Amino acid sequence: MSDQPLWKGIDVIAAVGGKADREDWTASGVSIDSRSLEKGELFVAIVGPVHDGHDFARAAFDKGAAALLLSQRPDDLPAEATVILVDDTLRALEDLGRAARARTKAQIVAVTGSVGKTGSKESLLHILSRQGKTHASIGSFNNHWGVPLSLSRMPEDTKFAIFELGMNHPGELGPLSRMVRPHVALITTIEAVHLEFFSDVEAIAHAKAEIFEGLTSSGSVILNGDNSYGGLLKSIAANAGITHILTFGEKSEADIRLTDFTLYPDYSDVAVKIASHEVFFRLGVPGRHWISNILGVLGAVSELGADIEKAADALSNLQSPKGRGARHMVPCFGGSYMVVDESYNASPASMRASLEVLHNLHPDGNGRRIAVLGDMLELGEKSADIHRSLKADVCAAGVDLLFTCGPNMAQLSKSMPSTIGTHHEETSDRLINPLLEVIGAGDIILIKGSLGSKMRIPLDALLERRPVVMAGAEQRGR
Repeated sequence: MSDQPLWKGIDVIAAVGGKADREDWTASGVSIDSRSLEKGELFVAIVGPVHDGHDFARAAFDKGAAALLLSQRPDDLPAEATVILVDDTLRALEDLGRAARARTKAQIVAVTGSVGKTGSKESLLHILSRQGKTHASIGSFNNHWGVPLSLSRMPEDTKFAIFELGMNHPGELGPLSRMVRPHVALITTIEAVHLEFFSDVEAIAHAKAEIFEGLTSSGSVILNGDNSYGGLLKSIAANAGITHILTFGEKSEADIRLTDFTLYPDYSDVAVKIASHEVFFRLGVPGRHWISNILGVLGAVSELGADIEKAADALSNLQSPKGRGARHMVPCFGGSYMVVDESYNASPASMRASLEVLHNLHPDGNGRRIAVLGDMLELGEKSADIHRSLKADVCAAGVDLLFTCGPNMAQLSKSMPSTIGTHHEETSDRLINPLLEVIGAGDIILIKGSLGSKMRIPLDALLERRPVVMAGAEQRGR
């Protein structure tokens, strides 16, 4: 952590064009949540659809906020509180993010895609932090407030920075990219996600291509050459005047080409050719989909000017992020069971990838493969059909028991053959008791669904016995 403050008061006031009684203060960070705010941070009162940050300004002051960025001064705020007044706090946060971007010499990569954004971002953070001071957006802070917040938190002396950009409507990604102004734009893949808000998957590709709008003049684009929409994205990039376009995948013409791989239950051995240079490495997270993600990540590392060999070495101890494949061993009578936490989100592509990972895991003794699946949301009028289409994947994964919740997963449950035991409930909380009644030693339980399906509820119930999170060599013997 740098000894220098993140922001000086005078610089914040200049960046946001605010009015303040004093400017002789510094801030160690930026926060929009009084609950997680740490002493010495700048608090920005965002007015959201549910909560108004101004209602929590006093709480932020009491916790030791260095200053409060507000559009109005609440009546309960003490006179000694340091306040910067602006017309619009979200616009001020955006201005602060732009100021952070303008003052840094960091090499910046922006990541988007239908699936794999957060995993790729976390992989880049894991790799690049070993090669210099690296900043990245936290969790999935990838929307209209998360991106400027992440930018505003970037220290001036950052060497590498990674920002995840998300959207679920056309026109959302372009402004975020223009704010970040990346040197490298990585699109992981284009899949049927957020179809509720798009006419078709091609429209999603066009919306994701908005990431090109903020690319620096000499910047690079990295695209999934194996994806059906890779050619379309390449054409859009070229028409936008972008000349440095690279692809990753298994095709012979790919610039970052997968030449060989072997899948194991807990890791993969991989060979990749980047230009004329071939690297061999062990990837510490399992699954074919992770290999695809890492190809794009290595392309970004190369374009940022970082060391590829060091990057490859770092991948051996990469771990799945929370909610995206993290594994837990939970003690129970007669031994323990494994929980695979994919509870954060779900799409058809990621659901299939997770089921493939489940297939490659081998239960101990009389253990079974158990899939606990919640609805995939925002899939539009074809949602029921899309859920039913997972039948082949569930069967191929060798699932013994299928627990589902939500109106669309009900369609999958009804379609299953009699050889697979099924149990369906309307909501995720109602799955808890049926699950706890049947789970035993040796079982492997995959939990996955869209965030709105609240799969964290049954997950927490299964983990309540103080599980041991598996990592590195501890996973190898399974």
